[in-house]
Amino acid sequence: MTSWITICDTCKREDWDATTHARPHGEDLAELIERAAQGRADIRTRRVSCLMGCGQGCNVAIQGAGKLAYTLGNFPPDAEAAEAIVTYAGLHAESSTGQVPYKQWPQGVKGHFVTRHPPLPSEPET
Repeated sequence: MTSWITICDTCKREDWDATTHARPHGEDLAELIERAAQGRADIRTRRVSCLMGCGQGCNVAIQGAGKLAYTLGNFPPDAEAAEAIVTYAGLHAESSTGQVPYKQWPQGVKGHFVTRHPPLPSEPET
């Protein structure tokens, strides 16, 4: 199955300043994640403007149809974080429920989980 990495491309970390940064940190992380996920059939990426986790930037969401979804935050915009996010998304894609055992988590995502969301119902509730 496919898992999606939704990347907030407007995230700015505490050290962001218009005089020293040409663009938001989220754009930098998005580029690195897209590069790390390139060629992976089990992972898709997309950018959004604001995941509303501004106090914990940089933020991403890991989602898949019929699976648990996760929001992760407080990532630096670097290659190590991007690789850890893509690795975790691959494990999420392999999981039938979206739940990945903690012992399989890459070190780079530990401590970055913000929320977990249950999958949407397949049919409207009555």
